[in-house]
Amino acid sequence: MWNGNNQTEYRPIKRILVKHPRDAYGNQANADANWKDLGYPAPVSYDKVTREFEAFVGILEKFVPTISYLPASEGTGLDSLYTHDPIVPTNKGIIMMNMGKPQRRNEAKAMEKYFEAEGIPVIGWVESPATHEGGDSVWLDDHTLAMAHSFRTNEQGAARMRALAGGDFEVLSYGLPYWNGPEECLHIMSFISPVDKDLAVVYSKQMPIPFREELVRRGYKFVEVPDSEYATFGPNVLAIAPRVVVIPSGNPKTVEGLKTAGCEVYEYPAEDITHKGGGGPTCLTRALIRE
Repeated sequence: MWNGNNQTEYRPIKRILVKHPRDAYGNQANADANWKDLGYPAPVSYDKVTREFEAFVGILEKFVPTISYLPASEGTGLDSLYTHDPIVPTNKGIIMMNMGKPQRRNEAKAMEKYFEAEGIPVIGWVESPATHEGGDSVWLDDHTLAMAHSFRTNEQGAARMRALAGGDFEVLSYGLPYWNGPEECLHIMSFISPVDKDLAVVYSKQMPIPFREELVRRGYKFVEVPDSEYATFGPNVLAIAPRVVVIPSGNPKTVEGLKTAGCEVYEYPAEDITHKGGGGPTCLTRALIRE
């Protein structure tokens, strides 16, 4: 069954998609052979990633009725642990991505097979030469998708999303800063996580001015992430429900800001799975159905 308001970042999650490290990593030898090629800053421990993942899922289990696990698939690797990026769910079905990172290009095909088996509708693909990664899209409201023009997502990607929207939602596009260059992943969700209809966690230094102005116009208030907590993925916050959030450990000032804004905050150990692997709680999940 495919129903719910899936064009949102904050409504209560009814079904969420994750992938266990055993099905993404396989083993330590595979992690040792591939972490450098994928751009990780240091080697990752398979055992530690597994412990951190299970602690993270333990939080989800308290709130999310259905946690679905993506199976292992030939041709995918360590990065497939981060199920957010290969797709964008909409109210009518899934849009499949053409990933900008070459090492991740097979992940969407693997997901499409899973969705077919589960009876989940796929409404179309972002196809080459268009590129788009799910982390470069964020729902501002139920009918507005903000997209980035980044090193991972091009303007053809935004044009393709507008075509697939079919008038069901509006697509806004914003150019991102160069920041640290093409070797580092900078998505639009690297610096914003909406946690309610009018509240977002942000790292303002990376925000395009027109994008910030649009958020202000819509009445958003901000929990500002300090410089000291950007590298520990302070801006990467998953809203399980309005103002019920999960954040990587090591971000005390952002946690304090969230609690001051009335949020219920849960932290998970994040050293290898997030700080080294490069994916926070939004990256580790894809909410398939929200209320």
